[in-house]
Amino acid sequence: MTESEGEMAATGLVPADTAGYALTRATGTLPEGAAKLATEIGAVSVATVLRRGNRTAVRRGATAALGAMRPRPADWYAFDAKDQDTPDWYPQGLTGDEDSGAAGVPVFVVSWYFKPEPPVAERGVRVTFLSPRSLKYQHALLVEAKPDGSYMPLDIHAGGIGWYGDLLYVADTFRGLRVFDTRHILDLRTAQKDLGDPTRIGRHAGRLHAFGYRYVIPQTDAWRLVQEGCRFSFAAIDRTTAPHALVSGEYADASRDRLVVRWDLAEDGTLADGTPRDAHVLGHAKIQGALSSGGTWYLSQAADARTNGRLVVQGDGDPVIRPFPIGPEDLTVQGGRLWSVTEFRNKRVVFGVSL
Repeated sequence: MTESEGEMAATGLVPADTAGYALTRATGTLPEGAAKLATEIGAVSVATVLRRGNRTAVRRGATAALGAMRPRPADWYAFDAKDQDTPDWYPQGLTGDEDSGAAGVPVFVVSWYFKPEPPVAERGVRVTFLSPRSLKYQHALLVEAKPDGSYMPLDIHAGGIGWYGDLLYVADTFRGLRVFDTRHILDLRTAQKDLGDPTRIGRHAGRLHAFGYRYVIPQTDAWRLVQEGCRFSFAAIDRTTAPHALVSGEYADASRDRLVVRWDLAEDGTLADGTPRDAHVLGHAKIQGALSSGGTWYLSQAADARTNGRLVVQGDGDPVIRPFPIGPEDLTVQGGRLWSVTEFRNKRVVFGVSL
């Protein structure tokens, strides 16, 4: 066994104290800022965004992402050539319409964080709405809006996302969770004829700009850690429990005492309480995504840009290790399959395997 294989060896999940992951709601003026933007920029539905998709995924493309994985995934969708090759944007989070239960159309949603080379300024976080039917997809920029109508990008990693009802939860590594309402996907073309300056964001000289993106989604809520220390590296939705749960936890290179945690969700889509329902020790290094479903835990485990990751499946007995593509990230369940997204250049796919 190599050192890398030893570091990724499997151990089980055990219950843990939830105290460090307690959250408090921090709504502040976020709804006022989002409402101000919405008075000037018209909102569109997820279905409309998909229908207007300006990029096309390739079914079973970018096979380099699969590496030595055998058997191959049941299905997968590759981003287009431009999104495959960009060194600036990296896919991280994944959720879909079955998590939401209110999307109205089949869709995957992927979060990307901006990782520019200086002196390029921060451009924040974008999410992609991808139709598995038409293969069309469209990016939208997440923003934080102020009551005066100004808005700015988010400088966070967005390592995971979970969509429940209309609310999209985005992991904010050191703070907790940011919340966005998918009823507020704002279309700049409803306010002006063009998309403004692709190098700017916000209001300048009476015009709106969003780095060339047509759609912006303003933050509407937040849940903050009561005490510093824990991290939010990924996020997921578990609809197999009662009540349904939001899942998050912490990536670590080597330490194995990091936790995966669940919070109850209320019918309106919000967290029922900032106090976690339960927590478990991950027991594995380099976990990029975690999901509980039907009493089983699924953990995506990454290595590097050249080495296949692994799927750790933890039920009642010993964990089972299954093959996974290179660079697997967040997890979701859709159509009876487990789905993830890969992050590395020219190896960027949304893929599904059996549960």
